[in-house]
Amino acid sequence: MEHRDGSEKKPKKGVYLLPNTLTLCGMFCGYFAIMSAINGNYVYAAWSIVLATIFDGLDGWIARLTNTSTRFGVELDSLSDLVAFGVAPAVMMYKWTLMPFGRLGWAASFLFVACGALRLARFNVQTGSTSSKAFKGIPIPAAAVILSSVIIFYYGYDFHVGPPSKNVFYPVFTIILSLLMVSTLRFHGIKEIDFREKKPFWVLIVFVLVLFVFLIHASSAIFIFAMAYLVWGIIENIILFIKKVRMKQSDQHLTGVQNDENR
Repeated sequence: MEHRDGSEKKPKKGVYLLPNTLTLCGMFCGYFAIMSAINGNYVYAAWSIVLATIFDGLDGWIARLTNTSTRFGVELDSLSDLVAFGVAPAVMMYKWTLMPFGRLGWAASFLFVACGALRLARFNVQTGSTSSKAFKGIPIPAAAVILSSVIIFYYGYDFHVGPPSKNVFYPVFTIILSLLMVSTLRFHGIKEIDFREKKPFWVLIVFVLVLFVFLIHASSAIFIFAMAYLVWGIIENIILFIKKVRMKQSDQHLTGVQNDENR
């Protein structure tokens, strides 16, 4: 853009406050979760991670809505995600139940952080390179919420109960979630829903029912929905794998029939 005197107008330097402030709020939730876990307040830590996912969704949604998405915001969002959804849940799980396992415990905790970082880096590189709105690998916020939901559900009926006894389920579960983040399995996300388009009436009914379940018992509800998301994602990928195998076998059969006819 040029002024009347012919000089070019330089773009203003700075950052957009609203989306970046929301991103920093998510980062603070992650930091608070780390400090809470260190102090043994695991329920506060888990709910802080859940709250961070809300800020993570809001900052991206507002940035797109107000057309204020920038490269700076994208990089800040990734750093915030690594703190809130990578480091925070890893420290939380280590302090809560992985510490008695020694090397296996801190190795499983670090694996979650490392796979989360790799997941974020891959997502940033592949953004805009594919037309599919589905995620490749389970999103790091979803993996963090799934771990948090286990703690929230555990303390849902007795806040004063102590940490669980040594159980191999917890490091194995943490490792599985870590590997799912860097896998090529397809998982769905909120971004697939276009809120600007009209939806069937039953969608609103489902939303009301979800809200109703949360109001009855939030700790049980978030655990049920988190596990349902994980299990359904795995089942859907198994179904897709079976379909691909059948299509491949069908194509090979047709190719064999055509070759026989050509003979």
